[in-house]
Amino acid sequence: MTFNFLRSLTGRPACWAAFGLGALSALALPPLHIIPVLFIAIPGLIVLLENAAPKSAFQRGFCFAFGHHLLGLYWITEAILFEAERFWWLVPLAVPALALVLANFIAVPCWLAARVKPGLGRVLALCGLWTLAFLAQQFVATGFPWNPLGSVWAIPGPVGDLALQPVSVIGAPGLSLLTLLLAATPVMGKRAMASGFAMFALVIGWSADRLTHSASPAPGLSVVLVQGNIIQGQKGNRAAATGIFERHLSLTETGVEQAQGGSSGGGQRTVVVWPETASPYLVDRDPNARAAVAEAAAGPAFIGAIRFDEHDQPRNSLIGVYGPGPALGHYDKFHLVPFGEYIPDWLPIPVKILPGIGLAGGDGPRTLRLPGVPPAGALICYEAAFPGAVVDEADRPEWMVNVTNDSWFGNSSGPRQHLAAVRMRAVEEGLPIMRAANSGITAGFDAHGHELGRLGMGETGVLLIGLPGFLPPTPFARFGLWIPLACALLVTLAGLWIARRQAAAH
Repeated sequence: MTFNFLRSLTGRPACWAAFGLGALSALALPPLHIIPVLFIAIPGLIVLLENAAPKSAFQRGFCFAFGHHLLGLYWITEAILFEAERFWWLVPLAVPALALVLANFIAVPCWLAARVKPGLGRVLALCGLWTLAFLAQQFVATGFPWNPLGSVWAIPGPVGDLALQPVSVIGAPGLSLLTLLLAATPVMGKRAMASGFAMFALVIGWSADRLTHSASPAPGLSVVLVQGNIIQGQKGNRAAATGIFERHLSLTETGVEQAQGGSSGGGQRTVVVWPETASPYLVDRDPNARAAVAEAAAGPAFIGAIRFDEHDQPRNSLIGVYGPGPALGHYDKFHLVPFGEYIPDWLPIPVKILPGIGLAGGDGPRTLRLPGVPPAGALICYEAAFPGAVVDEADRPEWMVNVTNDSWFGNSSGPRQHLAAVRMRAVEEGLPIMRAANSGITAGFDAHGHELGRLGMGETGVLLIGLPGFLPPTPFARFGLWIPLACALLVTLAGLWIARRQAAAH
């Protein structure tokens, strides 16, 4: 009955209905995971497109996507509020502006699909084109592949462990394609619904078997993840620098003592991880800071800090320290946040009226090595949102370390969506990942994406996790985005072929 009502809508009422369906679909995203809403929202959009001309289909798809992103990305406003005195005018504009840009990545597939004869062929073409557009979203205008539809399955606990295993083969974009196809089955007929859920059952069975695959032996290393819980407004306060540094040192000493004393780590070797820009001092240049870290860590450590390169350009870095001597390596963040860490040079707007601190970017994924520590792939902040671009496959690590400062976004859905992305990267690569966040959520996942422990939002403390082993390179690790790209193209071409056959039969 609901779908019949949608069929009767035209003009603005149809656009408003699409907007509402898009907002409804956002409830399936982390942290709510209300997945059944997709079986209303996606079929509803398809029904609204049934008799729409391409122009109307674009408008309705645009409204759907605008509602979806407006609700799914509301948390970005939290970051602007920290500097509301300077950028107050961006508060009502930032999220709507971003949603307007991202809406095109759903609107264009709707516009193209409207040129296909209504029916099964159009539905398949829409799902394939939607996935192709999401893949493009990772690269266009610096890229922002946030909240793939497949992330709805990153449900905390065993259910999510089971549901996320397909990303080891097809990645998050491929799981998004499967999610679209499954959610669309209510408008494809009873046979399609039965086939869709039978396929779902087969995938779950395969996932259950994959979870039984053993990883390599654990290296006997306890990871000490430090969560300093520094209020965002204090991080740039030079007067507070000593207190911030000492808090991280004190937490480090506590964590190392626990691990080496046997209370949690059984006397294992340790490696310490500080969050993104945790150190207020230039660790790579400051021997006193390195000496203090060396004394507290009593072993190797990865320290999040700003680093100035040979041209005195600031970089957001993860610095490897072992002892008071020179730093043993560094990784520079290469997926910088536009308008947060830099201003895109193609933007025709005066730089001074926009936020951005002018950081220089790194060269790409890099594997870090410290004595006694398995090779580690480094990820800083939202770099964890980019599937297929998180490790150097030519110098493959045995685990990943993600450092972040999500305190910009408060106790919102943003840090939880970020955590879901981190978890999917672990499954895609078949590598454990350890995450240190300034104010939460600090957590660790094994190579199957199973959570090993966490510190929640707003907590101050340390999390000790024994580093687990790694799995052999997954199909997605070997071939990356080529796999979901091929899947999306095949589904699109299948839809066009079916539509052509239906047209020829009539």
